[in-house]
Parts: sequence; structure tokens; C-alpha cells
Amino acid sequence: MQLVFDFNAQTCSESSRAKNDGAHRKKQRGLLAYQSGKAAEEIVARKYTEMGLKPSAKRWRGGGGEIDLIFQDADRFVFVEVKKSGSFHQAAHRICPRQVDRIFNAATAFVANQPLGLLTEMRFDVALVDGVGRIEILENALFAA
Repeated sequence: MQLVFDFNAQTCSESSRAKNDGAHRKKQRGLLAYQSGKAAEEIVARKYTEMGLKPSAKRWRGGGGEIDLIFQDADRFVFVEVKKSGSFHQAAHRICPRQVDRIFNAATAFVANQPLGLLTEMRFDVALVDGVGRIEILENALFAA
């Protein structure tokens, strides 16, 4: 039996450091994505407020899902999913059917606590934010099947 050693390979501590650097970069990317998403939600919230809607909740969790923004427009609640990417097209493609189901489930849980319960009028919007902060609002973009 013959053993072969690669003396040019990274040492154990170098390998560990490389793994830690990779984990650190991944954590930084996650933090950047979180902050970027939060900033997009803030500019969208301002836009809806300027349109005369009353803010009800941000990042509301319930019913197995999360809703980015919830506004009230008279007796109707407007549930807003915010998507940010380099372009509106890319942002729109980040919405998947499973996520839409979670949004509907969360919205149902939210209105269950309202005076009209499940008879509460609801609208589901998608707000797209591009890489330079422009907003495109798609009213009633999501429909319950």
C-alpha cells in the first residue's frame, strides 16, 4: 500500500478558514437581501400611503404565511406582496404558486379577526421594485382559485 500526500493542498486550518469565509459571505448576502427587501417594502408602503390607503400591518405572519404589507381602503383590505430585483420582469418571476397559497392562507387568517370575518372585501396586489427603486404596482394581481 502506498500513501500519496499533496503538499500543495490547503492545511486543515486553511480549509476551515475557507469554509468560514464562505459561510461569512453567504451570511452577508442574506443580510444584504434582507435589508434590500426591507427598503423596498418601505418605499412601497410610502407609495400606498400617498395613494390614500391606511397602513394596517407590516410583515404580518399567520395562517402559515407572511404578508409583506397590509393596507385598509375603506372596508377593504389590500394585501401587498413586494418583490425586488434588477428589473420588474425578474421581480415578477420570483412569485411562485406555493407562495401565493401561503399569502391567501395568511390573508384568510388576518380577516378572520375582522368584524366581517371571511366576508371582508380583499384585494391582492403585487408591488415590483427594480434595481434603481422604481415601483410598479399590479393591483389585483393575485386571484384566489
